[in-house]
Amino acid sequence: MLTENEKKFLSAKSEVYLTRESVISKILKLSGELYLPKGTEHFLSDIHGEYEAFSHIRRSASGVIRRKIDRLFSSLDEGERAELASLVYYPEYKAELVRDEESAIKRLASVLREVCRKYDSEKVQRVLSHGDYGDIIYSLLYPTDRSDTVIMRAVRLGEGKKIISELSRAIRALAVDRLHIVGDIFDRGARPDKILDELITLEKIDIAWGNHDVLWIGAAAGSTACILGSLFNSLSYRNIDFIEIGYGISLRPLAAFAEEIYGDSELSSFHPKGDKEGVNILGDGDRLIAAMRKAVAVMMWKSEGRIIKKNPSYGMEERLLLDKISDGSILINGKYYHLADSDFPTVDKGAPYVLTQREKELCDYLTLAYKSSEKLQRHIRFLLKAGGMYKICNRNLIFHGAIPLDEKGDFLPLGAVGGRSGRALMDFCDSAVRDGYFSGNERALDLIWFLWCGRNSPLSGREKITTFERMLIDDEEIWKEPRNPYYEVWNSAALAEKILLEFGLSGVRSHIINGHIPVKKGESPIKADGRLILIDGGFCHAFLGRTGIAGYTLIYNSEGMRISAHAPFAGLREAVSRNADIVHDTVVFETSKEEIKVINTDEGKMILEEITDLMSLLEAYESGEIGEKQLF
Repeated sequence: MLTENEKKFLSAKSEVYLTRESVISKILKLSGELYLPKGTEHFLSDIHGEYEAFSHIRRSASGVIRRKIDRLFSSLDEGERAELASLVYYPEYKAELVRDEESAIKRLASVLREVCRKYDSEKVQRVLSHGDYGDIIYSLLYPTDRSDTVIMRAVRLGEGKKIISELSRAIRALAVDRLHIVGDIFDRGARPDKILDELITLEKIDIAWGNHDVLWIGAAAGSTACILGSLFNSLSYRNIDFIEIGYGISLRPLAAFAEEIYGDSELSSFHPKGDKEGVNILGDGDRLIAAMRKAVAVMMWKSEGRIIKKNPSYGMEERLLLDKISDGSILINGKYYHLADSDFPTVDKGAPYVLTQREKELCDYLTLAYKSSEKLQRHIRFLLKAGGMYKICNRNLIFHGAIPLDEKGDFLPLGAVGGRSGRALMDFCDSAVRDGYFSGNERALDLIWFLWCGRNSPLSGREKITTFERMLIDDEEIWKEPRNPYYEVWNSAALAEKILLEFGLSGVRSHIINGHIPVKKGESPIKADGRLILIDGGFCHAFLGRTGIAGYTLIYNSEGMRISAHAPFAGLREAVSRNADIVHDTVVFETSKEEIKVINTDEGKMILEEITDLMSLLEAYESGEIGEKQLF
């Protein structure tokens, strides 16, 4: 006999599966899906607004498509295989150059057959249905004399290029089953808004927030300190178009204020960063940007100071610096340092952390503009829906920064979150970010700012961020930003196992997937005997001198795991005209003796649960406890 709750549950399910036959059909379909090869997972991290490089890596699936082309067409020379791969990546440019359309269509159909191998026909048809020639392309998956005739006729009717484009789109859509973003979509690069426009369309995606992401969540929620921090970062790299054009937030009031207050001020310390790290390339517009950057910096330091003063549990009193300035110098840790710039006309020595009336009015305007930007709010709601402080998928723990540790390697309790540590800390912070955005709770908004740059924040992983010192003090010793001990011991397999156990994971196929820290030249991204993988994507040009490459991405498919190193992206023109790719080295570091099936994944667990529920419904139909629906 069914309990009342069981009967309610199965009755609701019977509204979808009306008859015994429909239940059996679904059970058989799901049972077949369990033994398909595991879908390909693609891990990207630290994209930092670099839309073109991000788009290329997405289109190429970090070499997944090229590997399939190489395997299928080993008889072709390197140039022909590169040309075919480029056609898949950029059909909107390359299709017009194809001379033998019939041959191209047949080759692309072969690639599509290969990527479809991991999916049931329903998903393949759903992907193909987005184009104009879904039925025709589906028929090409089963080559016959008829399909050859269809190809020939389509080419003669002038539709060959459209079919090439549709085939290429389908290959890209099916090459990767799930995308994981391991933090930091925003800041440094020019178009994070375009990256989010693309991510928001994906069916299977999850995001582990980075510190730059929570900064923008806080900004969209109305935190003054986060708004000013987001503006400061954007101005630092001259990236204001996406704010004004992408998000419709006018910066004219800020520009007018900056010109009035700081137009005649010393600005050399506030010039935007150059094309190369540490180099300032000054142009006609840079003086205004520098004035805006100085205006924002002063308001930012004031706002951050107020948060620190009202939250002593953050332990950040040493970051209160404006009240330590006197006669062109600043007192830090008992030592005076000369300031390259101390002309701060809006800083009242008696109340250095109080905004002037004009500054307050400007901040009120910016708060309203950020909160009123429909596109920004839509992007942030997507980050909240798809994202979190960490993600667990297929026995892998995915997070951006660090699990804070003490010097002994034990989980570090943070006063900022009531002494919580480990998983409890991460869960509390996750809830606080959502509370801050949806309710505007002041304490939660303050914690969002703390996650951006606070002492031992799990997203920042540093003792402090020395933006003030780097800009105004000529002493590299005081610029140092000590990291949490996590980064000193993260090569320990025992520590990795300890962290995985904290999150309910164990076994040789469980890993920590980490972002945030660029892999230095000569350093391996594979740590802790393969239990921790560091995949800072290195998209940002500012890091190239430090890393020598454009970072790493991770691929996890039915064969195992491999990590791809990337050459710097030379730009769309090079990718199209010279078939330039950016995957220059791939390391397979974990393989499976047997092909990994869907049944071995989280998706497989959900399918097994669904089969169990359907078996219960089938039994209820057969016992008569629930009646089948009549079909007319």
